[in-house]
Amino acid sequence: MSADLEVCVTSVESAIAAERGGASRVELCSDLLEGGVTPSAGLIIRVRARVTIGLQVLIRPRAGDFCYSDDEMAVLEHDVAQARALGASGVVLGLLEPDGRIDVPRTRRLVELARPLAVTFQRAFDMASDLPGALEEVIATGAERILTSGGERSAEAGAATLAALVRAAGPRIVIMAGGGIRAANVRAVVERTGVQEVHAGLEEPVPSPMRHRNERLTMGPAGDREFLRFLAREETVRALVSALP
Repeated sequence: MSADLEVCVTSVESAIAAERGGASRVELCSDLLEGGVTPSAGLIIRVRARVTIGLQVLIRPRAGDFCYSDDEMAVLEHDVAQARALGASGVVLGLLEPDGRIDVPRTRRLVELARPLAVTFQRAFDMASDLPGALEEVIATGAERILTSGGERSAEAGAATLAALVRAAGPRIVIMAGGGIRAANVRAVVERTGVQEVHAGLEEPVPSPMRHRNERLTMGPAGDREFLRFLAREETVRALVSALP
């Protein structure tokens, strides 16, 4: 049985391309330039209406670290409940203590709130102070899956740690490899680590259709991206699916 592919998407168009390309599910988020934040209700609704594959919704109230205030925790709770109500198949989240340990009590609270949806502990895991210890802590929260690169910039670089996590996790929790996954390296990553699920961000820059452009200002600090959009292509997804062992 080949490994399952989850594709990270930020738009309806990318979600449709992921499904047509053969992905098992999508992780829906917004603002990948900041590492991803919670998508709007409208985006969740429209993606759910247009695709039939699994829809995981990222629950992250802001960019930056994963240590949240009480007010931010209230936002997380509301967003989990909203994602569940809007037809998500699962949610993706991650909370850390200031010392880099997993915030077990509050993560468990969100896992319980999400039920019956599956919960993925996202790559906040890679920022934990002790990955073997963090594995046990995430298992204690009741989450079903961990998305991780093995604490490195890419899953390929973290392959040895990923393999150790897969062995330590056993049947207790799914370890999903993510970070720099492409058609050219996915087979090696799966074979070296033993993971059965992989996650890939395949969106590529495409030009804006705007003909009129005011070059005197930008709407944000990344001025060189003002007239770029990012979309996943069906053929790129299909090539990655075909490369899965």
